[in-house]
Amino acid sequence: QVQLVESGGGLVQAGGSLRLSCTASGRTFSTYAMGWFHQAPGKEREFVGSITRSSGSTYYTDSVKGRFTISRDNAKNTVFLQMNSLKAEDTAVYYCAADRWGTAATMKNRNLELWGQGTLVTVSS
Repeated sequence: QVQLVESGGGLVQAGGSLRLSCTASGRTFSTYAMGWFHQAPGKEREFVGSITRSSGSTYYTDSVKGRFTISRDNAKNTVFLQMNSLKAEDTAVYYCAADRWGTAATMKNRNLELWGQGTLVTVSS
């Protein structure tokens, strides 16, 4: 079973950019669909986006389309979340998740079991 560790969070001004990384342990990373979620203060965790095992397709929630990009490097067991044009409402703890049995298209609706510890992104306005 993989373990996930996020990094790259921090404080950024509105309009700025950050790139989050999520590195997985083990040798089966390429067999997992990967996703990013965020949880803002006082709110439930929400889907941000996901990527298929082969990087063939990505999916995003409407609020980040055109601003965020998910990519992965299976050789380095890492998935990335490039966040551009950040807004104050993007402030949240960002989590990566891995799905061994489902698809990237359905990750937002599945009860996922593999999560990282989260990394805090704070966008100042």
